[in-house]
Amino acid sequence: MNPQAIEAGQALERLQDFDAVLDVRSPGEYALDHLPEAANWWVLDDAERARVGTLYKERGSFEAKRLGAVLVARNIAGHIEAGAGSWPRHHGILAYCWRGGSRSAAMAHVLGQIGFRVHVVQGGYKALRAAIVQQLAARAATQPLRVLCGPTGCGKSRLLQALRRQGAQVLDLEDLAAHRGSVLGALAGVEQPTQKAFETALWQQLRAFDAQRPVFVESESRRIGRLQVPQALLERMRAAPCLRLQAGLEVRVRILREDYAELSADVPRLQERLRALRELRGHASVERWCSMAAQHHFDALVAELLEQHYDPSYEASMQRNFAAFADAPRLCIDSADAFDAVAARLLA
Repeated sequence: MNPQAIEAGQALERLQDFDAVLDVRSPGEYALDHLPEAANWWVLDDAERARVGTLYKERGSFEAKRLGAVLVARNIAGHIEAGAGSWPRHHGILAYCWRGGSRSAAMAHVLGQIGFRVHVVQGGYKALRAAIVQQLAARAATQPLRVLCGPTGCGKSRLLQALRRQGAQVLDLEDLAAHRGSVLGALAGVEQPTQKAFETALWQQLRAFDAQRPVFVESESRRIGRLQVPQALLERMRAAPCLRLQAGLEVRVRILREDYAELSADVPRLQERLRALRELRGHASVERWCSMAAQHHFDALVAELLEQHYDPSYEASMQRNFAAFADAPRLCIDSADAFDAVAARLLA
């Protein structure tokens, strides 16, 4: 039978079996979250969806469906003409909409009539989302994690990157979250993903790992910017073996100056970020830091932020949240350029 229905969990396990994954929801729905590699073959765009919904409320389902049929047929034709012209007959397609209803059924019917092999996700994106959350929690709870701990500026992210270059399995939560974690950690011009998209990216990363090899991850807090680390993964991280990075103040200042160079180049933005610390560190301290930024005394500013803001609560927080922190082996970082060598020693 073509098209065929497929359960959401089974669809996720078989993603690699499909030649194309089609998300037929509107561009706005797609932007919030979608399956990895899914193309947005919307059958109604955002404006059209709103137009049909308004007509349904004002004149009833018959008039709304008549308009919808015209728009859906036109859009499906456009997608097939633009995207499917070179597909062979045996092309395998997975399609889904919001709940596995009329939108995916319409797309699947036309593609199936052409002769392509089409599967439609039962329950649509909503069922896929539930399955991803379930699988993410299950995979997170069994990951062989190795947690990189260390105070701000000791180069945990740099070591993760070096480990990845040398073939290690790395879960870079800050990269997936598009945020460096601290109050100064927002990336210039880069929006964080939605919580759902973040979790989908995490699920995709975890399912690609070899469960027999260690996975290196940074000792993140519960939140990375406005995103929250899923509870099952957070619990696994906090129970996992730790490695403890240590670096002198001069090395840490250099690392932070290099990693946050865009803030040094945009003093008003840096001052705006610093003023978010008023409640924690008081008006006088924050305004002194803003003055140091205005005078381009960046090395002194970074050193004060480390000594007066970041470091005071670090040790207690690590002891409280990471069970293996106290007895963790120590890695000395004696240079901002030493991370490839450190990674090689660690993997050896």
